[in-house]
Amino acid sequence: MAITSRLKTTKAKPFNQEFIKVAAIQMASGPYVSANLSEAERLIEIAVNQGAKLIVLPEYFAIMGLKETDKVLVREEEGKGPIQNFLSKIAKKHKIWLIGGSVPIVSNFPNKVRNCCLVYDDKGHQVARYDKIHLFGLDLGNEHYHEEKTIESGDTITVVETPFGKIGLSICYDLRFPELYRAMGEVDIIVIPSAFTETTGKAHWESLIRARAIENLSYVVAAAQGGYHLSGRETHGNSMIVDPWGVILDRLPRGSGVVIATMNPKYQASLRESLPALKHRTIKTEAK
Repeated sequence: MAITSRLKTTKAKPFNQEFIKVAAIQMASGPYVSANLSEAERLIEIAVNQGAKLIVLPEYFAIMGLKETDKVLVREEEGKGPIQNFLSKIAKKHKIWLIGGSVPIVSNFPNKVRNCCLVYDDKGHQVARYDKIHLFGLDLGNEHYHEEKTIESGDTITVVETPFGKIGLSICYDLRFPELYRAMGEVDIIVIPSAFTETTGKAHWESLIRARAIENLSYVVAAAQGGYHLSGRETHGNSMIVDPWGVILDRLPRGSGVVIATMNPKYQASLRESLPALKHRTIKTEAK
């Protein structure tokens, strides 16, 4: 399905701080929502204790089921349910901005979900939602994935204006489609919560993450699943935070943990002034 030229932007007051600590949470989620939320809370507290004010959870942080259909069984109506209540409560408790990598939300089909990236402010309010547009498909050796069987794709590009700057939202397989990020306009931060397979991640993950940072002169916060799951699936991990010059500021190869780094908006602005590639573009692709 082609992306429609719609761009949804929400706004927030500016953040008067020179340096901003951000964190990406890496997990190896299992099939039990309550256990995954407990692990997420533990890792968020580690990030908070290190000073993080913006924290990103990975795709499927609340459930990596034994079967792809398991996430349909725990889908939630927007605005209510244990997963969304958890995100709201934790954001408010720690006074942080929290991005729930992806949450299974009801769709127009009883056998599918919307795979939604939800953003909560420091008061626990949901301020943005992005529904994953590009649905992963792979038939390679013994690996077969067809997300369209259990996920209804979104069609709206989402940017949220936060106290830390403009954040462009995306999920996992979106990473392979640079036109999505171009359509966001000039964003300060790109988040890419993911559950990349080990096969594709080993080949392309780091290259794609760094490319998105470099070509958009943006910070990239890539929170990933990383390890073996009870379903037999293996995810690549390597959660990382990359600066606008493509430098990896922090990374975690495997297992549960926290990746943390300091963003410097003035440094980013100086790079964009020194190399105004975004202003030199002759082909405009921003959505209206």
